[in-house]
Amino acid sequence: MNQAIIFDCEYLTVEGAMRRQWCGPLDPDPSVVQIGAVKLSLDPGFEISGTFQVLIRAKDRFGANAGLDPYFTELTGIGQQAVDREGIGLAEALERFDRFSEGANFWSWGKDELSLLAIGCYVEGIAPPIQTHRFGNASGLLLNAGMPYADLQKTTSGQLADYFQIEGSPRRHHDALDDAMSIALTLRYLLSAGRLHPRDFKLPLLIAKP
Repeated sequence: MNQAIIFDCEYLTVEGAMRRQWCGPLDPDPSVVQIGAVKLSLDPGFEISGTFQVLIRAKDRFGANAGLDPYFTELTGIGQQAVDREGIGLAEALERFDRFSEGANFWSWGKDELSLLAIGCYVEGIAPPIQTHRFGNASGLLLNAGMPYADLQKTTSGQLADYFQIEGSPRRHHDALDDAMSIALTLRYLLSAGRLHPRDFKLPLLIAKP
């Protein structure tokens, strides 16, 4: 493909849930509430040709709407009123997301597709509409491009553009679209510098071990 979809997700959480791996008695299933994505051209120039953002009315495993914890709102800036007003169902969100991709592969900082597909679709009892072999881990691209493994392990998606001192529009960490933009700007920079090549975006990704 001559383009790649760089995406990020924000999913249900409460304070300390990550430390407990979402296994505490009051921890929600980490279903996705927001998808943000950037379409990055892999043709010379490596232009950003489109963006995508959607809010999802996540449901719990019993079919009830999952409410947002104040900690989640403080972290992401997403409030319950915005989800109630603008949110759509997971199945429709995934359909729109796939349509936006135009068949291109998806890349996130880590494996956001696990919350998006393996958890979200399982919790809601729907078949995942996007095959997992279309998803790649962008951290492997950065490792191949020479980012030190120690730095890679402690840098979040939202911090990537700052790490490489890439100027751009102001970004809010833990906003899915802004974090996806941070990844996309970084990949564009590495492509333009010759540290990555469009062929590197072919899946399965071969990763050079540190």
